[in-house]
Amino acid sequence: MNLFKRIRIFFNLRSDLEQEQAIIEEITRGVSFRGANLWVLIVAIFIASLGLNVNSTAVIIGAMLISPLMGPIIGMGLAVGINDLELLKRALKNFSVATLISVLTAMLYFLISPLEEAQSELLARTTPTIYDVLIAFFGGAAGIIALSTRGRGGNVIPGVAIATALMPPLCTAGYGLATGQLTFFFGAFYLFFINTVFISLATIIGVRLMGFRHHEVLAPDRAKRAHHILTLIIVATTLPALLMTADIIRTSIFENNLRRFIAAELAQSGTQILSSGRDATTKELRIVAIGRAITDDQQQAATARMEQYGLGGYQLSVIQGGASDSLLSLSSQLAQHTYTQEREKQKLLELSSDNASLTQRLEAYTRCEALATELRPELAVLFPAVHSLSLSRAVEVQRDTTATLHFVMAAFALEEGARWSAEDARRFEAWLKTRLSGDSVVLLPRTKVFSSMKAH
Repeated sequence: MNLFKRIRIFFNLRSDLEQEQAIIEEITRGVSFRGANLWVLIVAIFIASLGLNVNSTAVIIGAMLISPLMGPIIGMGLAVGINDLELLKRALKNFSVATLISVLTAMLYFLISPLEEAQSELLARTTPTIYDVLIAFFGGAAGIIALSTRGRGGNVIPGVAIATALMPPLCTAGYGLATGQLTFFFGAFYLFFINTVFISLATIIGVRLMGFRHHEVLAPDRAKRAHHILTLIIVATTLPALLMTADIIRTSIFENNLRRFIAAELAQSGTQILSSGRDATTKELRIVAIGRAITDDQQQAATARMEQYGLGGYQLSVIQGGASDSLLSLSSQLAQHTYTQEREKQKLLELSSDNASLTQRLEAYTRCEALATELRPELAVLFPAVHSLSLSRAVEVQRDTTATLHFVMAAFALEEGARWSAEDARRFEAWLKTRLSGDSVVLLPRTKVFSSMKAH
């Protein structure tokens, strides 16, 4: 037995494969989106949206684990792989319904959520690259292998759900619609489309390599047209991701070259480079430095060697000395001004709170004086036996408890010889409580003589 045959034995899947019909039935059951599956999807979308909103990776992973979105995607790949047109129609229909419900559910959540700021977990789903294409393809390959082998591959399917991350892009698309940020919507939905296409593509290749029987044999012209459509979808899906990846790589290379240039040509003892950056419009490299000055000769020599670092076409602009000090001073002043504004705002809030409290306490004390004046005409009509009435707020403390009692003390004096029964006292107290809007009232009778003395 030669080496190639020995290697083939290790990589042979046929001994582990389930019966073909059992695999197809298992995948077909996962295509349906009704009843429990639909409710689980809605709940998973809410959980994923919460995770994105509060920037919690653990919550997002939990939502991906319970999401049933993988079913119709693998179903579409299986349908194309075995030429089952009816299964493809069912899978497309359920996939479309699931996608629409997911986006609408996420949009509803973000419309009512008080947290509107886009967190890092959400932003990470708006700029797909070729690496997302590769993750989706290899994740789909792992998924179809797991579904086709005995025991259903253990933890492979949950792992595929996490790696390919179908839920977060749909939630981010819903966020984009809810906040009116279409760049978020299109970027996230493009990532979801990448995952869908390449999971399905891996499934197509998998079932064909494993020799699944075709449900129907397509005519040569139909087979050729289907092949062209599939190729067009793959190319159209991959091309934008390639362009985005190329841009990211170019930016990364440029930043690495800039760091190497600064370290080799401008760094020196006693000089600290505060910041560096480029202006793509003016083709200018801006370096902000403090400490020991970078001389004009050093700058000219560094400029002459910029081509060696892939920075050709850019002009070097070094901001240092007074200019850098001015920038630092301006930055410090801005920070101090911001801090001062915050402190003044806090003080204003405290003063406003104190003013409201003092106003409330003042009203409580002056209320009795104003009310006593209002009660004079009523007192003469309802209780002519009462010669005078004084009202004041009182606080009572007790020796054996820390509780304090607040009440209105009503001191009154009767006319000489006036008749005053217990019923009169009861009606007088009830009238005072009504006019004092339910405050506790303590009546304090006093003599007219004392009242006259106080008046003098």
